[in-house]
Amino acid sequence: MTWDPIWESVFASRPWGRYPQEELVRFVARRFYSEQDRSSVRILELGCGPGSGASWFVAREGFALSGIDASPTAIERSRSRFAAEGLSAEFVEGDIATLPWPEATFDAVLDSLCLACLTEAETAAVLAQVHRVLKPGGAHFSLLPKSGCWGDGTGARLDATTIAEASEGPFRQLGKTRFATEESIRRLYAQFRDLALEYEIRSAENRTREVSHWVITCRK
Repeated sequence: MTWDPIWESVFASRPWGRYPQEELVRFVARRFYSEQDRSSVRILELGCGPGSGASWFVAREGFALSGIDASPTAIERSRSRFAAEGLSAEFVEGDIATLPWPEATFDAVLDSLCLACLTEAETAAVLAQVHRVLKPGGAHFSLLPKSGCWGDGTGARLDATTIAEASEGPFRQLGKTRFATEESIRRLYAQFRDLALEYEIRSAENRTREVSHWVITCRK
Protein backbone atom coordinates (compact mmCIF):
# COMPACT_ATOMS: atom_id res chain seq x y z
CA MET A 1 0.00 0.00 0.00
CA THR A 2 1.44 3.38 -1.03
CA TRP A 3 -0.47 5.39 1.59
CA ASP A 4 1.35 6.64 4.68
CA PRO A 5 -0.80 6.26 7.86
CA ILE A 6 0.49 9.63 9.06
CA TRP A 7 -2.23 11.22 6.92
CA GLU A 8 -4.97 9.67 9.02
CA SER A 9 -3.69 11.59 12.04
CA VAL A 10 -3.21 14.73 9.93
CA PHE A 11 -6.79 14.71 8.67
CA ALA A 12 -8.11 13.85 12.13
CA SER A 13 -6.26 16.64 13.91
CA ARG A 14 -5.80 19.56 11.51
CA PRO A 15 -8.16 21.87 9.65
CA TRP A 16 -7.62 21.69 5.91
CA GLY A 17 -7.78 24.23 3.13
CA ARG A 18 -11.19 24.73 1.58
CA TYR A 19 -10.16 26.10 -1.80
CA PRO A 20 -8.22 24.75 -4.81
CA GLN A 21 -4.93 26.03 -6.18
CA GLU A 22 -5.17 28.56 -8.97
CA GLU A 23 -3.21 26.28 -11.31
CA LEU A 24 -5.76 23.51 -10.92
CA VAL A 25 -8.67 25.88 -11.52
CA ARG A 26 -7.00 27.08 -14.69
CA PHE A 27 -6.44 23.49 -15.89
CA VAL A 28 -10.09 22.53 -15.44
CA ALA A 29 -11.40 25.77 -16.91
CA ARG A 30 -9.28 25.61 -20.05
CA ARG A 31 -10.24 22.02 -20.82
CA PHE A 32 -13.82 21.63 -19.70
CA TYR A 33 -15.65 24.93 -19.21
CA SER A 34 -16.91 24.84 -22.80
CA GLU A 35 -18.62 21.46 -22.32
CA GLN A 36 -22.37 21.75 -22.85
CA ASP A 37 -23.16 18.95 -20.39
CA ARG A 38 -20.71 19.20 -17.51
CA SER A 39 -22.35 16.30 -15.71
CA SER A 40 -21.05 14.00 -18.45
CA VAL A 41 -17.41 14.96 -17.75
CA ARG A 42 -15.95 12.49 -15.26
CA ILE A 43 -13.07 13.75 -13.11
CA LEU A 44 -11.12 11.81 -10.49
CA GLU A 45 -9.09 13.38 -7.67
CA LEU A 46 -6.26 11.28 -6.21
CA GLY A 47 -5.87 11.75 -2.47
CA CYS A 48 -9.05 13.80 -2.19
CA GLY A 49 -8.59 14.39 1.54
CA PRO A 50 -11.61 15.77 3.43
CA GLY A 51 -13.46 17.00 0.34
CA SER A 52 -11.59 20.26 0.16
CA GLY A 53 -9.82 22.04 -2.65
CA ALA A 54 -10.08 20.31 -5.99
CA SER A 55 -12.97 17.99 -5.15
CA TRP A 56 -15.15 20.81 -3.84
CA PHE A 57 -14.36 23.02 -6.84
CA VAL A 58 -15.00 20.30 -9.43
CA ALA A 59 -18.34 19.35 -7.89
CA ARG A 60 -19.41 22.98 -7.47
CA GLU A 61 -18.73 23.53 -11.17
CA GLY A 62 -21.13 20.72 -12.09
CA PHE A 63 -18.71 18.01 -13.21
CA ALA A 64 -19.08 14.35 -12.21
CA LEU A 65 -16.56 13.93 -9.40
CA SER A 66 -14.97 10.82 -7.96
CA GLY A 67 -12.46 11.05 -5.13
CA ILE A 68 -10.26 8.43 -3.54
CA ASP A 69 -8.29 8.51 -0.30
CA ALA A 70 -6.98 5.81 2.04
CA SER A 71 -7.87 7.81 5.15
CA PRO A 72 -11.24 6.80 6.67
CA THR A 73 -11.44 10.18 8.37
CA ALA A 74 -10.87 12.01 5.08
CA ILE A 75 -13.61 10.08 3.31
CA GLU A 76 -16.06 10.54 6.18
CA ARG A 77 -15.43 14.28 6.23
CA SER A 78 -15.71 14.49 2.44
CA ARG A 79 -19.13 12.89 2.50
CA SER A 80 -20.28 15.05 5.42
CA ARG A 81 -19.16 18.29 3.82
CA PHE A 82 -20.74 17.48 0.47
CA ALA A 83 -24.00 16.42 2.11
CA ALA A 84 -24.09 19.67 4.09
CA GLU A 85 -23.57 21.72 0.93
CA GLY A 86 -25.90 19.66 -1.26
CA LEU A 87 -23.10 18.53 -3.58
CA SER A 88 -22.95 15.20 -5.38
CA ALA A 89 -19.84 13.02 -5.63
CA GLU A 90 -18.51 9.49 -5.37
CA PHE A 91 -15.97 9.07 -2.56
CA VAL A 92 -14.03 5.83 -2.23
CA GLU A 93 -11.78 4.71 0.60
CA GLY A 94 -8.89 2.91 -1.04
CA ASP A 95 -5.31 2.79 -2.26
CA ILE A 96 -4.46 4.92 -5.30
CA ALA A 97 -2.05 2.19 -6.47
CA THR A 98 -5.06 -0.05 -7.24
CA LEU A 99 -7.74 2.29 -8.57
CA PRO A 100 -11.11 0.48 -8.45
CA TRP A 101 -12.47 1.77 -11.76
CA PRO A 102 -12.48 0.16 -15.22
CA GLU A 103 -10.15 1.16 -17.99
CA ALA A 104 -10.98 4.43 -19.80
CA THR A 105 -13.40 5.76 -17.15
CA PHE A 106 -12.28 9.37 -16.64
CA ASP A 107 -11.87 12.48 -18.75
CA ALA A 108 -9.32 13.84 -16.28
CA VAL A 109 -7.36 12.73 -13.23
CA LEU A 110 -6.22 15.41 -10.78
CA ASP A 111 -3.31 15.24 -8.34
CA SER A 112 -2.83 18.13 -5.96
CA LEU A 113 0.26 17.18 -3.90
CA CYS A 114 -0.88 13.58 -3.44
CA LEU A 115 1.82 11.95 -5.60
CA ALA A 116 4.28 14.22 -3.81
CA CYS A 117 3.95 11.84 -0.84
CA LEU A 118 5.26 8.82 -2.78
CA THR A 119 8.68 7.55 -3.75
CA GLU A 120 9.60 7.38 -7.42
CA ALA A 121 8.82 3.63 -7.57
CA GLU A 122 5.44 4.13 -5.90
CA THR A 123 4.67 7.02 -8.22
CA ALA A 124 5.42 4.89 -11.29
CA ALA A 125 2.89 2.29 -10.12
CA VAL A 126 0.20 4.92 -9.53
CA LEU A 127 0.81 6.61 -12.89
CA ALA A 128 0.28 3.27 -14.62
CA GLN A 129 -3.14 3.20 -12.94
CA VAL A 130 -3.84 6.80 -13.92
CA HIS A 131 -3.02 5.99 -17.54
CA ARG A 132 -5.31 2.93 -17.40
CA VAL A 133 -8.40 4.74 -16.06
CA LEU A 134 -8.09 7.76 -18.36
CA LYS A 135 -10.12 7.80 -21.55
CA PRO A 136 -8.10 8.07 -24.77
CA GLY A 137 -7.11 11.72 -24.94
CA GLY A 138 -7.98 12.18 -21.27
CA ALA A 139 -5.91 14.72 -19.33
CA HIS A 140 -3.83 14.47 -16.16
CA PHE A 141 -2.84 17.33 -13.87
CA SER A 142 -0.24 17.12 -11.13
CA LEU A 143 1.15 19.65 -8.66
CA LEU A 144 4.46 18.58 -7.09
CA PRO A 145 7.19 20.13 -4.93
CA LYS A 146 10.11 21.16 -7.12
CA SER A 147 13.70 20.22 -6.37
CA GLY A 148 15.19 23.03 -4.32
CA CYS A 149 11.88 23.85 -2.63
CA TRP A 150 12.16 24.81 1.02
CA GLY A 151 12.69 21.58 2.94
CA ASP A 152 14.37 19.63 0.14
CA GLY A 153 17.30 17.64 1.48
CA THR A 154 16.50 18.11 5.17
CA GLY A 155 15.30 14.54 5.85
CA ALA A 156 16.56 11.00 5.32
CA ARG A 157 17.10 10.21 1.64
CA LEU A 158 14.80 7.45 0.27
CA ASP A 159 15.69 7.74 -3.42
CA ALA A 160 17.13 10.33 -5.76
CA THR A 161 14.27 12.81 -5.21
CA THR A 162 12.35 11.59 -2.14
CA ILE A 163 13.10 12.24 1.53
CA ALA A 164 11.50 11.09 4.76
CA GLU A 165 10.37 13.60 7.37
CA ALA A 166 11.53 16.98 6.12
CA SER A 167 12.64 18.93 9.17
CA GLU A 168 11.54 22.34 7.86
CA GLY A 169 9.31 23.98 5.29
CA PRO A 170 5.68 23.37 4.30
CA PHE A 171 6.14 19.57 4.19
CA ARG A 172 7.70 19.34 7.64
CA GLN A 173 6.90 16.10 9.49
CA LEU A 174 4.47 14.87 6.84
CA GLY A 175 6.16 11.56 6.09
CA LYS A 176 7.62 11.10 2.62
CA THR A 177 8.01 14.05 0.25
CA ARG A 178 9.25 13.84 -3.33
CA PHE A 179 11.00 17.01 -4.54
CA ALA A 180 10.88 16.23 -8.25
CA THR A 181 13.49 17.10 -10.85
CA GLU A 182 12.68 17.64 -14.52
CA GLU A 183 14.59 14.48 -15.44
CA SER A 184 12.61 12.36 -12.98
CA ILE A 185 9.30 13.75 -14.22
CA ARG A 186 10.10 13.06 -17.88
CA ARG A 187 11.09 9.50 -16.99
CA LEU A 188 8.03 8.78 -14.84
CA TYR A 189 5.58 10.31 -17.35
CA ALA A 190 7.07 8.68 -20.45
CA GLN A 191 3.88 6.73 -21.18
CA PHE A 192 1.87 9.96 -21.53
CA ARG A 193 1.88 12.39 -24.45
CA ASP A 194 1.86 16.16 -24.71
CA LEU A 195 3.76 16.49 -21.43
CA ALA A 196 4.05 20.14 -20.40
CA LEU A 197 6.07 21.35 -17.41
CA GLU A 198 5.66 24.72 -15.78
CA TYR A 199 6.56 25.89 -12.30
CA GLU A 200 5.52 28.49 -9.77
CA ILE A 201 7.59 29.99 -6.95
CA ARG A 202 6.62 32.08 -3.94
CA SER A 203 8.72 33.50 -1.16
CA ALA A 204 8.21 32.71 2.52
CA GLU A 205 9.58 33.72 5.92
CA ASN A 206 10.05 37.35 4.92
CA ARG A 207 11.68 36.35 1.60
CA THR A 208 14.31 34.15 3.23
CA ARG A 209 12.81 30.94 1.78
CA GLU A 210 11.30 29.83 -1.52
CA VAL A 211 8.45 27.38 -1.99
CA SER A 212 8.34 26.03 -5.54
CA HIS A 213 6.05 23.58 -7.32
CA TRP A 214 5.97 21.86 -10.68
CA VAL A 215 2.70 22.21 -12.60
CA ILE A 216 2.46 19.11 -14.80
CA THR A 217 -0.08 18.44 -17.53
CA CYS A 218 -0.25 15.60 -20.04
CA ARG A 219 -2.66 13.34 -21.91
CA LYS A 220 -3.21 9.63 -22.50
